[in-house]
Amino acid sequence: MLWFKNAVWYRFTPDTDFDAEKLEQALLAKPFTPCSRHEQKRTGWTSPTYGLTESPVFASTGYLLVCLQQEERILPGSVVRDALNEKVEQIEQEEDRKVFRKERAQLKEEVTFELLPRAFTRRRPTHALISAEHGWIAVDASSITKAEQLLSELREALGSLRVRLPEVQDSPGATLSGWVMGNHDLPAGIDLEQECEIKDTLADEGGVIKVKGQDLTSSEIRAHIEGGMEVSKLALCWEQQLRMVLHDDLTLHRLKLTDEYRDQLEEQAPEEELAALDADVTQLGLEYTRLFPQLLAAFGGELER
Repeated sequence: MLWFKNAVWYRFTPDTDFDAEKLEQALLAKPFTPCSRHEQKRTGWTSPTYGLTESPVFASTGYLLVCLQQEERILPGSVVRDALNEKVEQIEQEEDRKVFRKERAQLKEEVTFELLPRAFTRRRPTHALISAEHGWIAVDASSITKAEQLLSELREALGSLRVRLPEVQDSPGATLSGWVMGNHDLPAGIDLEQECEIKDTLADEGGVIKVKGQDLTSSEIRAHIEGGMEVSKLALCWEQQLRMVLHDDLTLHRLKLTDEYRDQLEEQAPEEELAALDADVTQLGLEYTRLFPQLLAAFGGELER
């Protein structure tokens, strides 16, 4: 079953001529191809359906699924270092001279070039779901930095891409802390789980407290927040369907369907593989279309630009 493990999501203002066909043509011009023998890394667009279709864009009820494939050669630094030391030692013994830093750096490049063809390769796909109608893009990435890599490639392929991280009226950290303290009512459909991370906002290098498997409304946790700390990550359950860890930058991590909801979706899933994937993409898009506006509302609404 297709489901994002994380969601770094952006507000998206599509160009007037943006559609699935334009996106497909743009991505077809930058396809993924494997690394050459002496290449360390390569990225490109590939089928997001794990080979069920050939197109780099899978459209389902207005939602567009894409996948950026990255391949890199795994060459541990210790392997390069050992090979370099052997090379340096050989030169110093055979030529009876010292190898200095500048030459050593050049030798390191030569050793790396020689070792690359023998290195294993690792592929890392990153999926993104786009809703031009509702104005958002969600990237299945564990960090904003990784999500930005996909958006950068997408911007290069399209020529332009107007996206921005969501901005809200109320401080996310203060709001999350208020939910734990009971000072702010939890939004309808959202329940606290037993995990959070609290950080010190007063010190330059503030400490972090990680809480797991505990009642978040306990007096101990309340004392930390009353002492000036703030919740930066909070585990939540949304509508008894989706568990997540919400960060104070509004990114979603460790997304997981509840067992009951997963069983329900799997019972309704079509037998044919491509039809099942189509249903998954539509369901994912519909859930995000409901969830994202609710998150914005929970933090006082979106800041308009």
